[in-house]
Amino acid sequence: MKWYEDDSLWSDFAPAMFSPARGETVAELVATSPLLDFTPGARVLDLCCGPGLFLVPLAGRGFDVTGVDLSEPMLARARSTCDAAGADVRLERADMLTYTAPDAFDVVLNVFTSFGYFDDPGDNLQVLRNAWDSLVPGGQLLVDVMGKEVLAGWIGRPQAVELPDGSYVVQRDVVLDSWRRLRTDWTLVRGTTARTASLTSYLYSAAELHDLFVAAGFTDVDCFGGFDGCAYDNHSRRLIVRGRKK
Repeated sequence: MKWYEDDSLWSDFAPAMFSPARGETVAELVATSPLLDFTPGARVLDLCCGPGLFLVPLAGRGFDVTGVDLSEPMLARARSTCDAAGADVRLERADMLTYTAPDAFDVVLNVFTSFGYFDDPGDNLQVLRNAWDSLVPGGQLLVDVMGKEVLAGWIGRPQAVELPDGSYVVQRDVVLDSWRRLRTDWTLVRGTTARTASLTSYLYSAAELHDLFVAAGFTDVDCFGGFDGCAYDNHSRRLIVRGRKK
């Protein structure tokens, strides 16, 4: 079983990955980001939607929203969140490696470093090609990751995150294969018990991810350092790449 297929991982570590504060930040992003200012009524796919932090704010702006994720526990959380907010969102369980909906969307989003999961780099390229197939002509794909340049600027000692129930998570990042891949080791300490998990993913620089977009068929590819549309430079904390289907 691949690490991302382990439903217990997503359930156990969700409080650290998707905190209430993060949800508030996402809501603000959707309300203010020029990169998320789509045409009214745009059909938006949140690919690897997780617990749905983006779904409710996107639906609240009047977009026609679909969320896709492989994890049933994450989809269950997303359903609960959408139902509580009265958001009309379609949810589907599917693998991003094989999911396509030809010419069904105006926008495909892939956020929270949900790209690069596959050991075979060709499979990661296939995810972009699937997104291209799922977009209408003129549609756009946005991928949000931790860029290689960003990571190089702060990676170091383990980080600890305290959770509301008094437990805490320790995160340790290890660079692999001459900066081609990253392994993140998580340890959840709750009382006298500890739960560990390791996540691995490919690392991409702005140039590498830009070229991968082009290889998948996208044009007008741009790199940004945040959802505010700022330039990707030495001050950036995220790498957001946008490409269009012509």
